[in-house]
Amino acid sequence: MSKVLHKSFYLILLVFVAVFIASSLLVRAQYNYALYGDNPILGMQQWSIFLPVILLLLGSGVGLYALCLKLNKYSPKVVIPIVLLSSLVIQVTIIFVFPRVPTDDSQTVLSLAMNMLYDQDYSSFETGGYLHMFPFNYSIVLYLKTLLYLFPDNYLVIKLFNILFSTLTTFMIYLIYKQVNDRSTERDYGVLIFAATYLPSLFLNNLIYNDVIATAFLTSCLYFIIRFVREKSWKTIVIAAVFLAMGNYFRSIGVIVLIAAIITILLNMRSIGTKKVIISIGVLGMLFNVPTWTQNAVLQSSGAVSEPVGDNSTPVYMWLNMGINLERFGFWDNMESYQIYQRQANYNKAESAVLFKQEIGNKLSEASASDLVQMYYKKIIWTWTEGTYQMDRYGIGNESSIGAGRGRGGGIAGSYSYTNVITELLQGDSAYRTGLLWIVYVMNFLMYCFILIRLVGGIRRKRYDEVSLILVILGFIGFYILWEIKSRYIYPVYPLLVVLSYMGFKDTYDFIFHRKGTLE
Repeated sequence: MSKVLHKSFYLILLVFVAVFIASSLLVRAQYNYALYGDNPILGMQQWSIFLPVILLLLGSGVGLYALCLKLNKYSPKVVIPIVLLSSLVIQVTIIFVFPRVPTDDSQTVLSLAMNMLYDQDYSSFETGGYLHMFPFNYSIVLYLKTLLYLFPDNYLVIKLFNILFSTLTTFMIYLIYKQVNDRSTERDYGVLIFAATYLPSLFLNNLIYNDVIATAFLTSCLYFIIRFVREKSWKTIVIAAVFLAMGNYFRSIGVIVLIAAIITILLNMRSIGTKKVIISIGVLGMLFNVPTWTQNAVLQSSGAVSEPVGDNSTPVYMWLNMGINLERFGFWDNMESYQIYQRQANYNKAESAVLFKQEIGNKLSEASASDLVQMYYKKIIWTWTEGTYQMDRYGIGNESSIGAGRGRGGGIAGSYSYTNVITELLQGDSAYRTGLLWIVYVMNFLMYCFILIRLVGGIRRKRYDEVSLILVILGFIGFYILWEIKSRYIYPVYPLLVVLSYMGFKDTYDFIFHRKGTLE
């Protein structure tokens, strides 16, 4: 029965990945603020660019992989620190070359942190305030407040901490790879180098928000879950639970990882033992909301809030309502849902939930089956094949005001503290910027191609070592079919895509060049 379930999960992901690949042959998903504003774009695939970039990246990948193989003779104690240190240098260079200043939510949470630190101002929890509506973002406010208290008041300090978390994620990617691919007799430094130079992760350190931090915690959690299944150690499950709780505290999608972890543990019940399975699931569940409960207790006891946090926050139905939109297929709906909560329900959670349910019902009844199928198809394809995690806006930034007024709140797509030669070269929709986005987009496409190869190989060999990673990816796919979308929202799964795609690339390389461990 366990093997049947394992195979089923592999097959489900295989179908989705095949759809991503097939759709990308015809449709190009884009996010380019300078050209289109804050809008998701699906256009015809441009084969005159697409194919040459595919060939360029494939050739470069083969060459780099061959060089990585030569590192096998060196000790991990030497190679791993050098790669991570080199990645740190690259990341620090990027935040100096592209000194993007906070905008949108990142500016809001930073301003709130400063107000709380310097003025003891907690009015944002009052009716109509930002934290009244979105109390889950108090975690990032508290984090920023702590950094501002301990270190100089500077964007660079916050971004440097982003870099530390991003580097932790890189290291965890390598450790996860070694855990799930323990049959490999090589040191596989290639996956470490790939993770350390993955462009979206390098640029998104410029985003002063919760994505980078949550990704580091959730990836670390998954590593220790995999170790627990193998080692059955209480220490590993407790560490996993702590990382999961912290990851969920910063981004409330930890429940996806929690469900994936529980299913993974249950699939291995025979080897772990029933008693240990029950206790381990209990540990994960008990610690899951401890940070949030602690935060709320402290806020209430200190008198910072007059009512329990979240009592009248925006309901989940608001994001579900945003997720049903024929024109923008679940992308930000330009304040339509906010106005229902703010104006019609007067910031009342229960009243707005009723209104959102009615709105959702109306949308579903008024749209035809064909309309809904097309919407959900576009929603899935854009979210998962856009490929850059919107680093155009959140990582690179743009001094130009082109496109202002078409996105959330109008505004610039991330201006700079200062400009330089490089920012000028990548200004707006310049050829350099467009070329960089094409490279990241095609890299994402090739990753899916190699993931497909790995999934097919795993099914043929009846080896399902990566099921924990696959469960998390499937969870994200399912969740964002229903939820409001941004391609940035799936950033926490990039480590898993890196691991699986590298495995598929390695299988393909070994097969073509007749190396040991080839595809069976």
